[in-house]
Amino acid sequence: MDFSERPCKKLCFVTIGATASFDALIAAALSQEFLGTLREAGYTDLLLQHGDEGRKRFEDFIVQHRRDSPERQGLNLNGFDFNRKGLGREMRSAKGENGAVEGVVISHAGSGSILEALRIGVPLIVVPNPDLLDNHQAELAVELAAQGYVVHGRLNVSDLPAAVRETETLRKRQKEWPPINSAEDPSGRGLAGVMDDEMGFVD
Repeated sequence: MDFSERPCKKLCFVTIGATASFDALIAAALSQEFLGTLREAGYTDLLLQHGDEGRKRFEDFIVQHRRDSPERQGLNLNGFDFNRKGLGREMRSAKGENGAVEGVVISHAGSGSILEALRIGVPLIVVPNPDLLDNHQAELAVELAAQGYVVHGRLNVSDLPAAVRETETLRKRQKEWPPINSAEDPSGRGLAGVMDDEMGFVD
């Protein structure tokens, strides 16, 4: 494939949030399996919000694999620690602006990041951080995926690439946020119940 002939930008934005490190997600996003899947799906750019602890992993990858190296899979790679003004701009870029093709956001399962992506309406993969104690991230990801709002991603070699492929189906049936009736779900608790645990409210 001649990467120079790609006419439109298609961005995958990965965010780990501001409160906890999530090096495993950064590592998964820089794996050859994942980068190859992005290339096959027509992505041109990968943007990582890697946090302070993930900076070294990202910078080491950039140093070891120069722009034209095959390990980059023809992708433009960029990263940053965190944007204190929020991540709305990055998520809107993944949504597709100024002729760009709609891409995807891959996020830790923090409720703030999830709500922002849902409001923007960008396809979203939610990946719970297994290192956090006493959190509801896995429950939140399962609930949102069951209701068709997100794809539930997991940290292994095959699942995160599979989640990217699944978003191509999700974008065709993207549901608007907020839900018309957040209390209707098989668990009986409703989306509002899960979000109440995370944030204390749903607006």
